[in-house]
Amino acid sequence: MDDEPLDEWVARREASRPKLGDRKVVPLGEGHGRGGHVDPDAPRGVLEWDGHQWVPAGVAEDHATAGQEVGPQDAAERVALPQFSALPPAPERPFRPTQVFRRP
Repeated sequence: MDDEPLDEWVARREASRPKLGDRKVVPLGEGHGRGGHVDPDAPRGVLEWDGHQWVPAGVAEDHATAGQEVGPQDAAERVALPQFSALPPAPERPFRPTQVFRRP
C-alpha cells in the first residue's frame, strides 16, 4: 500500500473540515440528527464553527427561520468530485460473446 505524504493528507483534511464561521441547524426536540422534514415547526438551534468545535449561536423558532439564518447551503460546492476518464468504446452491434456458451 502506498503511503500518502503528510502534507497532502493535511490539505485533504482541511478541505473537508468546516470553515471558520460556518453555521448549521440542529433540532431541539426529542431524538438526535433528525431531518428538517421531521417536525418542521419545532424550534431549532443554530451552531457556529469556531475553528475547533460547534458552539451555540442562537435559537430559531422553526426550520424555515433557521434556514434563513444559516444562509445558502454551500457545502456541496466544497466537495471535490473525482476526475473521470473517458468511457470505454461501445461494443459493436450486435454484441457477440467471445466464447460459445452451451448448456450442460
